[in-house]
Amino acid sequence: MASAQTSLAQSASETLPELVVTADRVPVSLDRTGSAISVINGATIAATNPTSLVDALRTVPGLDVSESGGPGATTTVRLRGANTGQTLVLIDGVRANDAANASGDFDFAMFPPGAIDRIEVLRGPQSAVYGSDAIGGVINIITRKGGGPLRTDARIEGGSYGTVAGTGAVSGSRGPWSYIATAALQRSDGFSRYGYRIPAIEARFPNLESDGFARLAGSARVGFDSGEGYRFDAAALSSFTRSDFDAATGAFPDTPAVADRWFSQVNARASVDTLEGRLTHSLNVFANRNDRRFDETTFRNNMLPASTTRIVSDFIGDRVGAEYQGTFRMGAFGSLVYGAKVEHETASTFSTALLPVPRSKVPTLGATQDTRSGFALWQLPVGERLNVTLGGRIDDVADVARFETWRATAAYSIFETGTKLRASAGTGAKAPTLFQLYAPTFGNPNLNPEESFGYDAGIDQGLFGGRVNLSLTGFANSFRDLIEFDTSAMRYFNVSRAETSGLEVSIDMEIIPAYVRLSAAYTNLRAKDGRTNLTLARRPEHVARVAVSITPVPEWLIEPRVVTVSERFSGANETGPLSAYTRVDLYTDYRFNGTWKVFARGENILNQRYQEVLNFGTTGPAIYAGLSGSW
Repeated sequence: MASAQTSLAQSASETLPELVVTADRVPVSLDRTGSAISVINGATIAATNPTSLVDALRTVPGLDVSESGGPGATTTVRLRGANTGQTLVLIDGVRANDAANASGDFDFAMFPPGAIDRIEVLRGPQSAVYGSDAIGGVINIITRKGGGPLRTDARIEGGSYGTVAGTGAVSGSRGPWSYIATAALQRSDGFSRYGYRIPAIEARFPNLESDGFARLAGSARVGFDSGEGYRFDAAALSSFTRSDFDAATGAFPDTPAVADRWFSQVNARASVDTLEGRLTHSLNVFANRNDRRFDETTFRNNMLPASTTRIVSDFIGDRVGAEYQGTFRMGAFGSLVYGAKVEHETASTFSTALLPVPRSKVPTLGATQDTRSGFALWQLPVGERLNVTLGGRIDDVADVARFETWRATAAYSIFETGTKLRASAGTGAKAPTLFQLYAPTFGNPNLNPEESFGYDAGIDQGLFGGRVNLSLTGFANSFRDLIEFDTSAMRYFNVSRAETSGLEVSIDMEIIPAYVRLSAAYTNLRAKDGRTNLTLARRPEHVARVAVSITPVPEWLIEPRVVTVSERFSGANETGPLSAYTRVDLYTDYRFNGTWKVFARGENILNQRYQEVLNFGTTGPAIYAGLSGSW
C-alpha cells in the first residue's frame, strides 16, 4: 500500500522504499500496484526490539500476533483473520513454513531480526502468485545484501529480565562481487510463561520459575553481477533457539520443559538477460529445514519419579526444490511473469519416553510429498493512470490434490489530487499438511485442500504536499473445506467454513516538519465461524496503534508508542475471554556522529496487565538500553 503503511517506529528521516517485489514477483512501484502491501525496513525492526521479530510485525494493519509467554515462546501470526497456517512465509522468496508442523505454521520466534533488510507483508489471497498456504496473505522476509565499500555494523543491548543481545555484520563489494556476513547472540532470563503477572494464578503458585531463552544465529551472502546481464547470488542462514516453556495444564502447570528449535536455509539464484534485456530468465534452487525438539516433563499426583512423565518429541521438516521464472517485458503491452516450480517435502517425527520408564526413540511419522506448479502473471498498463494485473496458477500435489487459483488487481492514479484507487480479488488454497494426511490414528488421506475467495478495495490519498498520507482498505474473505480435528472421531476432516471482513486504516502525518511526525494504524475485523456464527479464537475486533516521533534536534529521537486491543477469546466457540488492554512503550536514541548511536526503550511503562493467550504471561515494566555503531 502507500507510504502511510510504514511501521509506527519510522522516524522523520526515513521514507518507504519506492519498489516492492512481493506483490507481483518483480520490482514494482508502490504507486502502480493494486495489492494491499506494507513494508517494514531494517531500521524499524532494530528500533522496535532487536530480540523479537514479531514486535515489528505488530505494526502492520490486518496482522495479529499471538506470543505464548514472551520473547522466545512459540509465536504465530494471522493475516485478515485467517488461520495461522494460512499465512505463507517466504525467506528471500523461498517457502519457509514448517513441513512437519500439524498446521504448517512458521514459528516467528526462531528467526534472528539482525539478518533482515526488510519485510514485505502482502495481504489477501495470493495463491495464484505463490501457491499453497497463501490464503490470508504472504510475509516475505528479505535478508541483507552486501555492496559498496567495506562496512562493519555492531550493536549491543541489555536490560530487564537479564536480557543481553548483540549483533554484528560485515559487508562490502569488490569489482562485480558483493558479500555480507551477520551474526547474532541473544539471551534472557525471561519470566514464567505460565501465569506471570496474572493475580489468580500467582496466588495459587507463588513461586513460578522464570522461563528464559537463548539464540545463536548467523547468515552469509555472496553476489556476482557482471554488468552485462549475468547475475548470481548464493545465501545461507541458520538460527538456533533454546527456550524454556510450561505445560500450562494440570495440577502442576509450571513445568521444567525445554524446546530446541533450529531453522536453516540455503539457496542460490542465477539470472540472465536475453533479447536485449527484454526477457530475463532466473533459476532459484533451495533447501531448508525446521528442526524442533520438545523435552517436556509433566507431573500427575505429585513430583515423585513414579508420578512423573518425561517425553522428548522431535519434529523435522525438510524442503528442497527449484523454481524457474521468466520475465518478458513487452513495452506498451506490459510484462509477463511466468514460471514453474518443483518442491519435495519431508516430515519426520519421533517420540522418546524417559520417565517413568525409559524407552527407545520411536518414529511416529515419516511422510513425503512432491508438488509441481506452473504460474503466469500479466501486468498491463492502460494509459498513464490505470495498471491491471491478471494471474493464474496450477499446483499439483502428487497423490493428494490438484488446485487452480487466480488473482486480479487494478490501480488507478489521479495525479492531480495525489490519489490512488486500488482493488484486488482472488482465490486461495492450502494443501493438507503431511501430519493431517498421514499421522497415525489422527491422519486422513482423503482430505481436500482448504479454499478461499477474497477481495479488497481501497484508497491511498496524499494531502498537503505529501505531509499527510492516508490509506483506507475494506476487505472480505470466505473460507471453505477448512480442516479441523474432530475430537469424537479422533481424526482430521474438512468440516469447517468461516467468513472474515473488516477495515484497515493507516495514517502518516508530518505535524511539524522535521520535528514531530505521527504514524497510526487501525484494524477492524469481523471473524466468524460459518457453522456457529461465533467469533473465531484470538481475533480482536479492534486493534489500534499510534506512535509520535519527536525530534527536538536532528540527532535526538523520542518516540512514545501506544497499542490498544479490544476484548477477544483465547479459545474456540467464544471460550476463554480476554480483557481489552492498552500498552504504552517509549523509544529514544541519540546519534553522536555518523558512527555511534545510543538508544533506550521502555516496554509497558504504565504497567498494564494483559494476556495474548489465556493464562500466559506478558512483560511488566521493562527498560533496555544499548549502543550501535557503523564504520
